[in-house]
Amino acid sequence: MNVAFGMKAHSGWAVLVVLGKQDDEFVVVDRRRIELVENEWAKQPYHAAEGLKSEVARDLVQRGIDAAHKFAVREMRAALKREADRKNEVKACAVLVGSPMPNWSVDEILAVHFRMHKAEGVLFRDALVHAAQECKIKAFEIPEKELPNPSTSKLASQLSALGKAAGPPWGKDQKEAALAAMLALRSR
Repeated sequence: MNVAFGMKAHSGWAVLVVLGKQDDEFVVVDRRRIELVENEWAKQPYHAAEGLKSEVARDLVQRGIDAAHKFAVREMRAALKREADRKNEVKACAVLVGSPMPNWSVDEILAVHFRMHKAEGVLFRDALVHAAQECKIKAFEIPEKELPNPSTSKLASQLSALGKAAGPPWGKDQKEAALAAMLALRSR
């Protein structure tokens, strides 16, 4: 079966929903939480660097970014292997993203607390996109604000049916990741 990954990042982890089509109906093949960090400080590397000398802060942030990329690639490879073991072919990976961030330096980010939150949000989404590209999967960056409204009757019933079949947890994150995977399957 052809499948697509739908992913929604958080600080240090992400939701992964694997969606396929069977008899013209979407089916949840897998859904899980994937870890993108090993150390607690790496969930918020900009916050961890706050108050440090500039060079030390930049080094710590870079180590956090590098670790997130490494973990994301490891998790992507593991997800690809699970699908290959199921005899599924991954056609695309959709990552939900927010609004783009200005090209601030680490020093500029650390100077304003709000920027640290923004940068950490972007960091983990970027790590997922990087992992898809590194693993040679067609990556779609889908702005969360552009997701279809799930309250339309057809979409709501599809998501409800997917959730019932998948079982808990099936909250907002899983629904949004499933929507992203639907879009990726349609546009591949």
